[in-house]
Amino acid sequence: MDQKETIILAIESSCDDTSAAILKNNAILSNLIAGQEIHSEYGGVVPELASRAHLQNIVPVVSAAIAKARINKADIDAIAFTKGPGLLGSLVVGTSFAKSFAMAMNIPLIDVNHMYGHVLAHFIDDKDRDKPAFPFLCLTVSGGHTQIVHVKSPLKMEIIGSTIDDAAGEAFDKIAKLLGFRYPGGPLIDKHAQRGDPKVFQFAKPRVDGYNYSFSGLKTSVLYFLQKQEKINPDFISENLDDLCASVQKSIIDVLFVKLVLASKELKINEIAIAGGVSANSELRSRLISVGEQFGWKTHIPRFEYCTDNAAMIAITGKFMHEAGLHSNQSVSAQARIPFKSLV
Repeated sequence: MDQKETIILAIESSCDDTSAAILKNNAILSNLIAGQEIHSEYGGVVPELASRAHLQNIVPVVSAAIAKARINKADIDAIAFTKGPGLLGSLVVGTSFAKSFAMAMNIPLIDVNHMYGHVLAHFIDDKDRDKPAFPFLCLTVSGGHTQIVHVKSPLKMEIIGSTIDDAAGEAFDKIAKLLGFRYPGGPLIDKHAQRGDPKVFQFAKPRVDGYNYSFSGLKTSVLYFLQKQEKINPDFISENLDDLCASVQKSIIDVLFVKLVLASKELKINEIAIAGGVSANSELRSRLISVGEQFGWKTHIPRFEYCTDNAAMIAITGKFMHEAGLHSNQSVSAQARIPFKSLV
């Protein structure tokens, strides 16, 4: 097969977004996402509702992605899908569709680690952004994961630091709930923080060995602080909302960068990237630029559409795996938890 003509269909269904993308070479021809608003009523993603919505969305989303890319099903050379990690019921829908499509079209099947996808989203063709040079460090921050990944090649990576409890995105959403925001609250904290003073309130910052993280203590610190202040003034949160959001956001991002700077210094790596849903946070993005200028880093920030869960990142990962001959067979199954390990 001429690699220059490779077209890959990708499926992402790890949580509450049903996404399909078409990739030709390293360029995205389409990347569509069907979200699920119903979860905001429950303060978080309800797995059973998520899997039912995936069943309703997956065929229309895939059909729309193929149509938008202006290709035919017969043009597709391989199909990539998210095997895990994620919600099992949601993953099963995407996995089952991918297996059926691959069998019907007699094309290779590629099972992708969702976290690899976040890192490799940086390699989607983008005339406005340079691709990272190897080796680089990628701070991957989402609702379920917080990791520093040492990326040696597209298929050779190692997690050198991760959270020992809550993920940073989880901390954002849980604290947002304490402040009275609906799910998902992280983006609302970011919105209000832009109008607040991040130096007004101070919260406890955990001390963890190595490059690992912890956010449960910070979350508890905010909880006790709010409880104490509301006893004195029941309107404390509403009267200080912008400053509270700015202070919380600063605290979380301070923690992230302490370990990232340490890893960069000790490993002598100045190519630094961010990825994952929280990489859409405006303060995280601006902090990477300012810290990068301070330490002489070459920084890499993904487009907003490649930050949250999306099939484009699964497509580019699938392309690297396809070129290496890393295909699955029909016995492959979805897994809620899978190890993060080098593929070569």
